[in-house]
Amino acid sequence: MARTIAKDHDLKRAQILKSAARVFAREGFDRASMTQLARECGISKANIYHYYDSKDAILFDILETYLHDLRDRICGIEIDGLSGPQRLHTVVREILLAYQGVDDEHRVQTSGMSALPDEQQKQLRGYQRDMIGFLSDILNGIAPETFAGNPGKLRGATMSVFGMLNWYYMWNSGADTAAREEYARMVSDLTLHGLKGL
Repeated sequence: MARTIAKDHDLKRAQILKSAARVFAREGFDRASMTQLARECGISKANIYHYYDSKDAILFDILETYLHDLRDRICGIEIDGLSGPQRLHTVVREILLAYQGVDDEHRVQTSGMSALPDEQQKQLRGYQRDMIGFLSDILNGIAPETFAGNPGKLRGATMSVFGMLNWYYMWNSGADTAAREEYARMVSDLTLHGLKGL
């Protein structure tokens, strides 16, 4: 007889992913063990194997859940009817708000993805490419003459914006919504106008 899935299966799985992200961010994926993960989750090692057969599977699920949800949130922003600068600010603000409370997942994304098989990395990088493309289209729409015939320049500008956002947690860990909104405005203005726009 097939084993039934507990009613709280999804909740426990989400708790495991959150706890595991904390361990991977703190210890590093290579140094973390299933015993540490189980202890952090407050469950037995045997119980964690009920949900995941390896820490590799946990790592992939952390990043797949995080990046899939992030991609859907960012690329699903309604920007029709907004001006180019308004689109930029709206998306930059939403990215920073989406990063709130997920510093551990963000660190794991930065340091742990290379531990996964190529096919899984390809899937995860696809989510990243979707977000990069979304922001890139906005920047290109604001200054098409700047990027005309120069895709490398457009990519550089796009990645520079993400660079300012992706490392925000390093010097502002735990920043609240107001601080994130203020920084989003600064990044948008800096991107649009340079230092004189601040």
